[in-house]
Amino acid sequence: MRWVTYATDAGDRVGVIGEDRIHPVASDVSLVELIGRGAEELRAAGEAALTSGAWPVPLAEARLRAPIPRPPSVRDCLCFLDHMRNCRQATGSPRTLEDAWYRLPAFYFACPSTITGPYDDVEISPGSAWFDFELEIAAVIGPGGRDLTPEQAEEHIIGYTIYNDWSARDLQMREAPLAIGQAKGKDGATTLGPYLVTPDELEPYRRGGRLALRVEAKVNGTSIGSGRTDTMDWSFGEVVSYASRGVELVPGDVFGSGTVPGCCLVEHLSLTDPAAFPGWLRNGDVVELTVEGLGRTRQTVRATAAPYPLTPRHDPGRRPPRPRVNRAPSRLPYTRGLHEVGAGVWAWLLPDGGYGWSNAGLITGAGASLLVDTLFDLPLTTEMLDAMRPITDRHPLTHAVITHSDGDHTHGSQLLGERVRIIAAEATHTEMRHEMPPEMLTAAQVLDIGPATGYFRERFGAFDFSGIRPRLPDLTYERELTLDVGGREVRVMDLGPAHTGADSVVHVPDAGVLFTGDLLFVGCTPIVWSGPIANWITACDRMLATGAGTIIPGHGPVTDPDGIRAVRGYLTHVVEQADAAHARGLSFAEAVETVETVDLGEYATWLDAERIVVNLHRRYRELDPAATPRLDRMTLMAMMAATAGKELP
Repeated sequence: MRWVTYATDAGDRVGVIGEDRIHPVASDVSLVELIGRGAEELRAAGEAALTSGAWPVPLAEARLRAPIPRPPSVRDCLCFLDHMRNCRQATGSPRTLEDAWYRLPAFYFACPSTITGPYDDVEISPGSAWFDFELEIAAVIGPGGRDLTPEQAEEHIIGYTIYNDWSARDLQMREAPLAIGQAKGKDGATTLGPYLVTPDELEPYRRGGRLALRVEAKVNGTSIGSGRTDTMDWSFGEVVSYASRGVELVPGDVFGSGTVPGCCLVEHLSLTDPAAFPGWLRNGDVVELTVEGLGRTRQTVRATAAPYPLTPRHDPGRRPPRPRVNRAPSRLPYTRGLHEVGAGVWAWLLPDGGYGWSNAGLITGAGASLLVDTLFDLPLTTEMLDAMRPITDRHPLTHAVITHSDGDHTHGSQLLGERVRIIAAEATHTEMRHEMPPEMLTAAQVLDIGPATGYFRERFGAFDFSGIRPRLPDLTYERELTLDVGGREVRVMDLGPAHTGADSVVHVPDAGVLFTGDLLFVGCTPIVWSGPIANWITACDRMLATGAGTIIPGHGPVTDPDGIRAVRGYLTHVVEQADAAHARGLSFAEAVETVETVDLGEYATWLDAERIVVNLHRRYRELDPAATPRLDRMTLMAMMAATAGKELP
């Protein structure tokens, strides 16, 4: 038999399915009460309902709740050890499991108050950017028992249902060092349903004493994983037996199986190829879980508000971070917020100019305005747009120029209104389409990546990468584009490839203002992700040729043409140092190993001097591509982290 709990105007009702209709039992009887009477009485109650003559409810019209809407307890087990091995591999750890996994059937207690029905919307756990699902099946206890053998435990299982263990992976990883069990990473929601199916109905699917049910998980119609439930390493009988040691199990207790291998997102994570990852769940995503014999759940994921922040406690054993001060001279106070830099032109500044702390701008015309870049996360971009609102209420945003594809200039684009036309160079558009999902940057905050962990957390720990869905440009251009912003001429030029595959600058001729994007870092070290370096040096010359007197860099304080000359000088110095090392016969690996001997001269005080590693790699690739391997950004970042621990000159 298949049993359901469904919502009515008078409250929840329980019924048994017969020919796609729900045949209700008495209104004052819950399913927990029925199953506590045992299998024979449950069957008798079902047969009575099917023949009672009570008006049935079409199954398709009913709002199904979880079969057991509020279980006495919920234990999620880890019966599939391959799931654990796959998770460890995905997060950069060895697949080998400790001996305890082979000796004890693990489980943890989930939250009975956050059980959801099979078709209910599910809210993302507050503060999570890595929201995931897990396809499991669950066994439900009928008559209670204590100190059961595995064989007795099987007899106490009154039925089975689909179990979706919604998981906030980033919160889970943040809490893992506490080593006291699951907490906010796992208590956001658990789905049960659509039916409670009695064991006799599933007998045709038993193989060797275990249920062999085919399963499949889909997100937005795309298959994520599939498998069979008979690959469990620990049986339900064994885990129920273990849980009953010295504990009275009661009717309605739920035991999840753990994830069928491959049927969740985290197992498909790849730190070496993050762009191949299908992405964590976001607002509006639809998750469908199908299990042979048990039915299907279909749920839409919904966004939630940010959680109330808590102030960390003082750690007496933690070494305070090194102070970061951008010492570059500035034409304006280098403070967070909006600064007028010319007639109808503003710069939004975010000190200190390091990773993610980028600048943006606003240019106004008659009844119109243009935004130059967004920021690294949604809260930062919201703060900026709110501060600009007194201006944009009078000069509505009509255009936005994205200077390049890095997330600290693109991640807030979804907050721009539909009437705002987003513009970027064609190569920027291409890079944005192939960028890894923004929420993957949360890895820098939650994963243990060895010696580089502290470096990543110090630089990326302040940002919130949840909910980001960058909007792609509406209009692309090649080389140059002239815009009319409320009667005001604004020139956009792609001077890349240099920092990235395309690097746009935005020139306001009548104000003498130039927004450079990341072609200019002031007081902090440039980083040549793309190159060639010679092209960046030429870009500096072309920026100087605009004649602009006020320069807003992508990072750092507002400057003048001398700021451009300083970056040009740094790049020239990198070429000289790299060429000298190469001429001495040093390979790139040897040059990096002795990077502390590189003479950074006057540029040694710039923030993030360890970026010399990336810049040396770029120059070596230009000098000797056959002998210098291609390295991905993650590898280069780890090398910079190692270098940051050395004493640079």
